[in-house]
This record gives sequence, structure tokens and C-alpha cells, in this order.
Amino acid sequence: MGGAPVNTLGDLVVVFSQLGLAAVGGGNTVLPEMHRQVVQVHHWLTDSEFTSLFALAQASPGPNMLVSTLIGWRVAGLAGALTATLSMVGPPATLAFTVASAWQRFRDRPWRGHVQRGITPLVAGLVMSAAVLLSISTSTSPEAAILTLVCGGVLVSTRLNPLWLLASGALLGIAGLI
Repeated sequence: MGGAPVNTLGDLVVVFSQLGLAAVGGGNTVLPEMHRQVVQVHHWLTDSEFTSLFALAQASPGPNMLVSTLIGWRVAGLAGALTATLSMVGPPATLAFTVASAWQRFRDRPWRGHVQRGITPLVAGLVMSAAVLLSISTSTSPEAAILTLVCGGVLVSTRLNPLWLLASGALLGIAGLI
């Protein structure tokens, strides 16, 4: 009997189901925990492999959590890719459908606004923690760290299209400066 060990597929189900259910505000909010589970807890990938798969997923068309599919593929082949993907999207989709029905029933209640205002800063903090994790993982040299800080500052303080920053980083890499 070939394929991935059942316990590995079971671990993928547990990890990615929990991540999917915790991904309030989008998949990037659970990126630090995904990194911790995949790199530190299960040792499926190294820091560098995780960052590379995340970059590949972000560069590819499709949902931003395509990284779960790539991790599953890397860990257990096609069965792992399908398991990780379905585990990442199945439970939260079911929960979202259920909560949306209830949320609609309470649309006129004043507490709904309070809940929404409370969730907004939480999601912003989770997204920022993902940005910090990726910044630390990718800043492998002083030059890369400076580029990361400069790009972050430019993004926060201007309305410059991020594609210009990507192009600039690519040119610096081609020139051998990063």
C-alpha cells in the first residue's frame, strides 16, 4: 500500500482544520501559527522552505491560502495537498454558512456593531503578526533587512503601488545588491 502514512494525513487534517477555523479576517491572519505548526511542531518544512512556498502561493493566481495546498503536497504528495486544502477551507466554510444565517437573523440588534468594531483591530493585529514573521524569515542579510524596512515604511507612509516596490526589489536582486 503506497501513499502518505495515515497519521501524517490525520495530522494535516488537525493542523489545517484548526488554522482554517482560526483564520478570522483571512488566511494570512494564521500565518504565524501555520509557520509554528509546520516548521517548529511537526518539522515538515524548514523556515526557508515555508517562506518559499508562501511566496510561490502569493505569486500564483488563486486564493491566498494556496500555501496550505503546497505544504500538503510537500508533506504527503497529492493526498496531502487534497487533505490540507479541504481541511483549511471545509470547516470554516461550514461555520461561515451557519454563522451567516444566524448573523442575518440578528441584523437589527445593536450588539452586532460592537462585535464588528471589536473584531477589526484583532484582525489587523493578526495580519501585522504575519507580516513581522515573514519579514524576519526573509531578512537573511543586512541588505535584505534594510530593504524590508524601507518597503514597509514606504507602504505605510505613501500610496505608492506595491508593484513598484516589487519591481525595485527584483532589479536590486538582478543587480546582485540583495
